[in-house]
Amino acid sequence: MQEVRVRFAPSPTGFVHVGSLRTALYNYLFARHNKGKFILRIEDTDQSRFVEGAVESLIKALSWAGLDYDEGPEKEGAYGPYYQSQRLDIYKEHIDYLIEKGWAYPCFCSAERLDNMRKEQAARNEAIMYDGACRNIPAAEANQRMKSESCVIRLKVPQKGETIVDDLIRGKVSFQNNLIDDQALIKSDGYPTYHLANVVDDHLMKVSHVIRGEEWLPSTPKHILLYQAFGWEAPQFAHLPLLLNADRSKLSKRQGDVSVEDYQVKGILPQALINFISLLGWSKGDDQEIFTLDESIEYFTLERVNKAGAVFDIHKLEWMNGMYIRSLPEDEYVKIGLEWLERENLDTGDADKNKALVLSLRNGINKFNEIKERAALFFTDRLTYSEDAAGWIVKEESKILFQKMYDEIDQYPDLTLDDFKVLMKTVQKETGIKGKELWMPVRAAITGLTEGPELPVVISVLGKEKVKKFIKQAIDK
Repeated sequence: MQEVRVRFAPSPTGFVHVGSLRTALYNYLFARHNKGKFILRIEDTDQSRFVEGAVESLIKALSWAGLDYDEGPEKEGAYGPYYQSQRLDIYKEHIDYLIEKGWAYPCFCSAERLDNMRKEQAARNEAIMYDGACRNIPAAEANQRMKSESCVIRLKVPQKGETIVDDLIRGKVSFQNNLIDDQALIKSDGYPTYHLANVVDDHLMKVSHVIRGEEWLPSTPKHILLYQAFGWEAPQFAHLPLLLNADRSKLSKRQGDVSVEDYQVKGILPQALINFISLLGWSKGDDQEIFTLDESIEYFTLERVNKAGAVFDIHKLEWMNGMYIRSLPEDEYVKIGLEWLERENLDTGDADKNKALVLSLRNGINKFNEIKERAALFFTDRLTYSEDAAGWIVKEESKILFQKMYDEIDQYPDLTLDDFKVLMKTVQKETGIKGKELWMPVRAAITGLTEGPELPVVISVLGKEKVKKFIKQAIDK
């Protein structure tokens, strides 16, 4: 039985798109489910788009997400490391073979001629593709001109018949050869295009399955023709559905955050993001939505990947992240919470109070970057009231309640939690106010909100003087 070998082959052009992370994840899950290999290959042959530090960011993002690769950069695998820019001699050898066998030819057309050709085709509502002007230059003439003229090398696509892509997700997809462009395989700078390099590398790296985004489906017949030209068996193809915005347009930065880094700085946990994007196009077949990575590996199959585009619902991601936050072991949650306090320059000056503070916020946050706003009441001398809180504070009976609290509070030197319980019993007894009518105004007065951290924790972190100050603010309002 053939070993399953899959690859994630991004270009180092900047931030890591969540769509790229999903492609990496599906390759990873498929490999692990089938006890195969997950290969990382850096497709860096387009030097004009190369961004310094992008490879390091990519590897860091995969590590953060828990997707460990078996071969690739910084791995001592049987075939690694893989940087296409370091494999130019390999592509040169293979392009020479294609030219010799009549599957490729040099094109000497200038950029100006190609631009005019495309404009004329657009004006006639024709498909934009190379018109074959250099297809039939005699080999001897072409070889001579290549010595002195700049050129690209193009694939000589058969002009008759059809090429069929047998896709594991979409089934059979047919392409008429006369509508397939004579794609450039080698650019004028000597670097290969994606089309040549990825086919050569996938074959040499023994890739069994090519799992990639739907946008590559129109290029696949060119790749199949290249496999045929070399006399190689093609891998199996699976093209993943697009990620969509809420309006079903293609997910893009114009409508929101799309990079892994964006979600890291918001305090999204890696396990939550991985769980969320695993469901963008795949389902187990039942209502289960929370998966560990090991569970996703166990259940993942390409047969359950959908054809239709998947909507990236940021609200569902945040809900899921909140679920993960509340399921973390307490010590792990506290560790992360304290790191965020430090990042936001929030410090009560007391380690126990800092711990109590982050624990008090746990049930009220869905992202760790919400700690700054939620913790604001602990670091201010004057509260801002929510609309609901203000509604409770201005009630006539609330003023009576606050005044009684203010009059009684100095009887307690430190206002410990036990002191606070005694204080509230006294206030309840002497004002006759109880239940929701008692606790909602008190919460509103001390936190500025009608929901949030547990009041005993708030009291313990704020201390008596600040509690007293907030009660006075509520009276004045």
